[in-house]
Amino acid sequence: MAEPGRPIRSQGVAGTWPVGRAAPAGGFAPAGFGAWPAIVETLREWARAEAGAGRLLPWVPVAFGGGIALYFAADHEPVLWVVAATAIALTFGAILLRRSRLFAPAIMIAAVASGFAVATWKTARIAHPVLAKPLYSVSLSGFVEARDIRERTDRFVLRVTAMEAQRSEVKLERVRLSVRKGTAPEVGSFVQLKARLMPPLSPVRPGSYDFSRDMFFQGIGASGFVMGAITASIPPDAGGLRLRYAAFMQGLRDTIDARIRATLEGDNRAIATALLTGRRDAISTPVNDAMFISGLGHVLSISGYHMAVVAGVVFFAVRALLALIPGLAAGFAIKKWSAAAALVAAAFYLLLSGAEVATQRSFFMTAVVLIAVMVDRRAITFRTLAVAALIVLAVAPEALVHPSFQMSFAATLGLVALVQIGMPNLFASPDHSATARIALWGGREIAMLFLASLIAGLATTPYAAFHFHRVTPYGVLANLGAMPVVSALVMPAGLLGLLAAPFGLDGVFWWLMGIGIDWMVAVSRWVAALPGAVGRIPAFGIAPLIAASLGVIVMGLLRTPLRWGGAVVLLVSIGWGLSVRQPDILIAGDGASVAVRGADGRLHLIRAGKDNFLLKEWLSADADPRDAGSSALASGISCDESGCVTPLADGRLVALASRIDALAEDCSRAALVVTSRPAPPDCAAMVVDRQRLARQGALALTQRGDGFSVQAVRASGTNRPWSPAGVGEGDFDGSLVPKAAPRSRDATPSETDLQADD
Repeated sequence: MAEPGRPIRSQGVAGTWPVGRAAPAGGFAPAGFGAWPAIVETLREWARAEAGAGRLLPWVPVAFGGGIALYFAADHEPVLWVVAATAIALTFGAILLRRSRLFAPAIMIAAVASGFAVATWKTARIAHPVLAKPLYSVSLSGFVEARDIRERTDRFVLRVTAMEAQRSEVKLERVRLSVRKGTAPEVGSFVQLKARLMPPLSPVRPGSYDFSRDMFFQGIGASGFVMGAITASIPPDAGGLRLRYAAFMQGLRDTIDARIRATLEGDNRAIATALLTGRRDAISTPVNDAMFISGLGHVLSISGYHMAVVAGVVFFAVRALLALIPGLAAGFAIKKWSAAAALVAAAFYLLLSGAEVATQRSFFMTAVVLIAVMVDRRAITFRTLAVAALIVLAVAPEALVHPSFQMSFAATLGLVALVQIGMPNLFASPDHSATARIALWGGREIAMLFLASLIAGLATTPYAAFHFHRVTPYGVLANLGAMPVVSALVMPAGLLGLLAAPFGLDGVFWWLMGIGIDWMVAVSRWVAALPGAVGRIPAFGIAPLIAASLGVIVMGLLRTPLRWGGAVVLLVSIGWGLSVRQPDILIAGDGASVAVRGADGRLHLIRAGKDNFLLKEWLSADADPRDAGSSALASGISCDESGCVTPLADGRLVALASRIDALAEDCSRAALVVTSRPAPPDCAAMVVDRQRLARQGALALTQRGDGFSVQAVRASGTNRPWSPAGVGEGDFDGSLVPKAAPRSRDATPSETDLQADD
């Protein structure tokens, strides 16, 4: 019987154990299980913070862009009314759920559907004919809409009013033609000519950039070159207001170029013209290569940086001038007036530079910032970036798949994150004398420039590696050495030159601009010559790039420690991309060139033509430092009048047959035969012939056992407006397998069959 006042001991042995040594519930949880609820609760707190007020908007353009990406991944063109109705219904449903917990996922789904619908609508709105087969002698008449002055040849875009070609009824709307340097007609003129036209350039290998898509969205249905003389004639009509505007702006660009030419020469003139008018094709190859290898190539393409410098110089100059007038400075909002003046200057710069998609994107971003200043809102925020991205993607959804958009917004996202997170800490009041002295002498500004260059460079690295197969190890060094001069001297001198040109006082400003360009070129050449300056990266698929993009977005948009999950995703994507196996055989879309990976692990080239662009792309995608003219590319290749053969790493032969009479021997000796002619049906080798190439375009083959897996530019069933389905017959799967040797069959009939015949 228990004593009064003492606790009654529980029945069984369990009651005798000390309280601190009790076994965990269930008996299988780890010893530290008690920490898990705290970890889960911390994760929930971070997730609630990320889902707080104002955090949803930056993710809307991400979802909108995801819908555009799905559109470009489609095999064939979607039905416009179906996708439009779906987007409207989902958007209306999200509005109805605006007070529900389901609002966030509903608005994201609606944004995806809206992006898909906008891209579908844009394609339907600009639909135009695209040339499918080469035309060798075409009579064209039309208006010249644009002109490019290039290093070796000139190029212009012709809006076609009349077109005649033998054995072809196609009527193109616009074509892009190359001419001998100095012979391009004036913009706005009406001309007649003969030309050879080619279909828009398809990807030179599976996964490479699709130039035909770019040309489609520019309204161009074919490219080619002029044959003979160009005849100017009286147009049948005035050509329209748009053409007169194009002629006026082209004349203005030519006038600016002529004024610069009077003071500067060579690459200095070409770079100065590129910075002010967007015409960058006249820059020599060595300087152009040095700029891109060093990481300064972004200076040559008018981007957000240039637009920001133009707007910033005008904003601070106008504000400083207005501040000198006491009555205005005290009683009026001169800051808003300055922002309005900067917006006008940015708009003029947009028109002067040709208003290309990349420049439009930069203008929209700058305009959103300036408008925020005019309405007393914070200018540099994630919301500003989100609004600018939505505007750009709504106006030009095709920009999403362009490297300039991807790199620009990745860099801007990193810089906005730096401003929102890093700058408040860096610009905090110094708490001791040493920090104060460093800040006084510009230490914080130098640190900000270093961090901005580093973050922008890191954010754009996945896209540079994917599109250009290279990284810039010394990009931060080049930007630290050159960008302060470009910002403080080159661009302001260029703007002052534009203002002084009507008064004839612009010469000194072009001279100052040339001094800054000399320094920039010197820095780029020095950095490009450093050991290891060329960081080559082999090609990898779109999946690692998507993963890297997700990692960059998560790191940029999230505020809590959850953002480091993006770093994990980014690291995984890097390992994924570097582990991608390179193809063993590359075959050009016309069947005239074949690259075979030999026993040394390098590509050996068989080619019947002289397509150096294709060869450069193949070598770049393989991270191969050899030049297109290297004799080592042809090592191990045996050729005669009928074709060429070269061995694979396992010793089997690959043959490129250029004549029909060579096919019989090649089929009996080679493991794989490539020919631009129809192959005989009884060929014993694996075959890639005219039918397959016409249907699938360029191919990449990777060994799988004795056969090959096949990756094609045009997968089976693919048919898009900029890449129509091939004209070849038949369907082809994703592999090539050796043909079984035909076995002799006994022809003797059975006795039963003979008796039936009797």
